[in-house]
Amino acid sequence: VTISAMTPTAALWGKRDDMIVRAHLPYNAEPPPAVLADGGITPIDAFYARNHGRFPDTAPQHWRLAVNGRVKRPLTLTYDQLTTEFDQHEVVATLACAGNRRAELLRVRPIPGKEAWAHGAISTAQWRGVRLADVLAAAGAHHDDGLHVAFEGSDIAEEATPAQPYGGSIPLTKAMSQEVLLAWQMNSEPLPRVHGGPVRVVVPGYIGARSVKWISAITVQAGPSENYFQSRDYRILPADADPDAVAAGEGISLSSLALNCDILDPTDDDRVPPGRLTIRGYGIAGDGRGVERVDVSLDDGLTWRQAHLHPAPSKWSWRPWSLVVDVAPGPLRITARAWDEAGAAQPESAASLWNPRGYGNNAWARVALNVQ
Repeated sequence: VTISAMTPTAALWGKRDDMIVRAHLPYNAEPPPAVLADGGITPIDAFYARNHGRFPDTAPQHWRLAVNGRVKRPLTLTYDQLTTEFDQHEVVATLACAGNRRAELLRVRPIPGKEAWAHGAISTAQWRGVRLADVLAAAGAHHDDGLHVAFEGSDIAEEATPAQPYGGSIPLTKAMSQEVLLAWQMNSEPLPRVHGGPVRVVVPGYIGARSVKWISAITVQAGPSENYFQSRDYRILPADADPDAVAAGEGISLSSLALNCDILDPTDDDRVPPGRLTIRGYGIAGDGRGVERVDVSLDDGLTWRQAHLHPAPSKWSWRPWSLVVDVAPGPLRITARAWDEAGAAQPESAASLWNPRGYGNNAWARVALNVQ
């Protein structure tokens, strides 16, 4: 396995020229929000990229996966074994960075050292692979209550303390769910290197951080992963915490996606003509829950009207919505909020959600633009 240097060019990674690059090394980028506004499957060239280290360059014939820990039959699988010895399955699933919409939290208070993700650190793809549950069954994984399944990638994250491969974990109960895959295809194409190829984990309904890329090891164990990105990062810390001095396990570990919605078109500072305006966005509720309603306000939440909900691509994806309104010349502020099938609604204020690492912003979506 070799680790190659990366360049800042979007073309190198098969991305659109208009990707908004948040970091060059490692490559982190999101598409302009309007590109996502149809709410369907995201083309690979527009799918956001979130990475913590240089990309491993492992050919499929050299790839290996170790499965060990609380199992009866530890395994080492080749790419050919994984792709031919297990039943193949597909799932359409939305992945979202835990820092999506962080830019709104940055308007509340600074968050040093974190990328200012706006609206585009979320995307949807059709993933093909094998069920993690089938691989765990082949290894004879134990089924004791409270077990976890830890993942380790082959990328080295220099930002971790100490530097280490990227990793994370999910409860065994989630790992045995039929939607969780070891995937080698994305939108019917071989999984691109920038997205974890040749094989990655896909954990629908959870934050993207748990869908570990360049997967090299899976361990069934008694507790959550002790990897930096599970034990210290990707956690909601108290607002008064020092993120550089937190102990392992402090804060709330992120797992299931929070109920959220966003406005993707139009967006902040757009100029639109008077008359009919189509507002488009998405709603999503974590871990397979459905979005039941999206409300839109043109007067900062004094009055609301229901948006039209379009069919979701799958149970594990976002749900697109739209609303046609008539707008007059002048400043225009649009607000949107979602409700899920349990009757839960989004919190109103980003200020109430501010945390030292800027994760989990699911406040009402707001954009300000001009009609002229």
